[in-house]
Formats: sequence, structure tokens, C-alpha cells
Amino acid sequence: MPTGVLSSGPLSRRVLRQAIRVFDVAATPYGIDRYVELVRPSWSSTEVRAKVVQVRRTTPRSVTLTLRPNGNWTGFQAGQHTQLSVDIDGVRQTRCYSMTNAATDREGLIELSITAHPLGRVSQHLRHTARKGQTVGLTAAQGTFTLPRIEPDHLLLISGGSGITPVISMLRTRCALGWERPVTFLHYALTEADMLYRDDLSELARLYPGVRVVRVFTDQPGTGDLDGFLSTQHLDLAAQDWADAEAFVCGPAPLMDSARALFAGIGRSDHLHSEAFTLTEIAAEAGFVDGTVRFGASEIGVASDGRPLLLQAEAVGLTPLTGCRMGICHTCTRRLCAGVVRDAVTGDLTSGPDVNIRICVSLPVGDVEIDL
Repeated sequence: MPTGVLSSGPLSRRVLRQAIRVFDVAATPYGIDRYVELVRPSWSSTEVRAKVVQVRRTTPRSVTLTLRPNGNWTGFQAGQHTQLSVDIDGVRQTRCYSMTNAATDREGLIELSITAHPLGRVSQHLRHTARKGQTVGLTAAQGTFTLPRIEPDHLLLISGGSGITPVISMLRTRCALGWERPVTFLHYALTEADMLYRDDLSELARLYPGVRVVRVFTDQPGTGDLDGFLSTQHLDLAAQDWADAEAFVCGPAPLMDSARALFAGIGRSDHLHSEAFTLTEIAAEAGFVDGTVRFGASEIGVASDGRPLLLQAEAVGLTPLTGCRMGICHTCTRRLCAGVVRDAVTGDLTSGPDVNIRICVSLPVGDVEIDL
């Protein structure tokens, strides 16, 4: 006889989804989420939300959050990121952060480590105010900067500063999977006190065969394993066979540029994978600065200074919706009414009219008008 308890099969899930849709319609105009979240803020019928279950401040400039996502979270691959949303002064702000725990974690928890940058509104807010029990918004895991599914003969992980976050997840996942082939973890930090996961890396190197950790503290020569910045000499000392490794790099622009140049120099660019969460400071090319940026819907026109359209819009007091501010989330997408823009990430040119562009990474080329 039926017990009255729904099983976890596909039929039961379809019945549950149909029931939720019925309740959602009945709860118009707000929807069922608006009422349930009064009792359980992390619950949603459609959105990924998470409850903060632990907050740790392990370095002077960072905060590490352990989150329990709701049932809409479908897991992640090591190296991927999520877009975290939090309300600041009544305005929803969204930024991208990488998961740092092993992707094999079966407890359903995820870990994010956030370094507070001087002008980072969200990172500063979380560093100072994040608390246990808080609810934040998330998106499904995103990104193609991921650990290979098949263990490479040699895995080389290179990171700088907060760029350690996706690659520490790769290392932890590698260890959890029982991989035993060599892995070299080369990390650059300003000082030893600034280094995220300093003790965790030492423990992983102690516990797991084949893991070699090399630390460089650029502002404290003589305190790390090497001195200076990424170079062929550093790679030779860290891993003599680095040229044959499958390499992953994440960090500040100079580190990324150096890694690309080194691997290109030996014809191995296809074996270097990179991820960046901050755009390099963009200097407009000669001949492309002249022109006017017009924000059509606001009837505002200004002389272009060559920066991304988002920054120019904010400089004149406009407040377009934004998310990651680095061309990933598409929250800032607006219509290009006229003119040409250059993508700061890819270098590609896009011309109007009536084309959607991400204004956070779009540089005006001559006269431009957008629907803002």
C-alpha cells in the first residue's frame, strides 16, 4: 500500500515541481518564494541560495565562508566559480568567486575564500560583516577552467594572491581522487601572513605522495622557497620537467602574462590553461580615444576617455545593473545603438546598431551610443 511519502524518482520530482507551480500561481503576485523565505530564507523553488554555516578570517585581508546551498545547487567541478549575490545598503551586488573545497565533497557544502580589495565593495563588505546564519544568493557553477578528468603525467598549478582559490580546489580534488602522479603547486603571495591556505598546503604536501609545494613571498625576500617573480629559473627549480606538464595558472595579470609567454616560448601554449577574475588596467589604443559616448535613454553625452562603457556610465552618475564586472555574468548587457566597441577580453570589434554588448568589457571606438 502507498505510504504517502514521495520517493526520489523522476515521477515524484515531476509531481513536486507541478505542485510548486500550482502554489506559485496561487501566491501571485509575489510567488511562493516570497512567503517561504520569511521562515526559511535559503529556500527557493527556482533560485540557488545558500546559508552561511561557518565564517573564518585566517588572514588580515580575507574571509573564508562555508556555505550550505539549497536543493537547486547541482555541484561543481574543481576550478569552477559561482556568482555570489548579497544585499548592500538595499542594492543587490554580485561577484564571482571560485569554490575552494574538493569537488568530491559529499556533505553538500561549498567553501569560498574572498580577499578584500581596497576598492572592492562586495569583498570588503563580506570581509567585515559576513556572519554565520546569513543567506546569500548563488548561481550554478560556471567556467571551463577545470581539473582534467584523466590524471595527467604531471600537473603544474601556478597561482598568485587570491588566484589560489580555483587551483587549491584542483589540488584537494586530486588528493581526494587518490591520484598519485606528480603535482607541483607554485604560489606567489606578497607576504607569508597574506597567503591563503598556507597551513593546508603544507599538510597536503605532508600527507599525499607526489605533492610538491613551492612558495614565493615577493615582498619578503628570503622567507619563501624562491625569491622574485615567475621565470624560467623558477619553473626549472620548482619542477624540472615543467615543459611537459599540464599547467593551470590563475592570478594577477603580470603573473598570467609571464606564464603565457614562457609556455609560448617553448611551443606549449596548448598545455597552459588560465583563469582571471580581474581585468587588466586597460589603456585605450592611440586613435581610439577620440569620440563621444552617448547614453541614449538618459540623454547624456560625454567625451570618451577610452575606459569601458560601464565605468564611463558610472562616472556621469548612471547606475546600470552590474554583476561580475569582468564579462562573465552578462548582467550589464545593454543595446549598442550606434558605433563600434572593442571587447577588452578578446579584442574583437562589434558594431551597431541593435547589438547586445557587455558594457563592463566594451571599449568605445570613436563615437558610440548605447541604450542606457
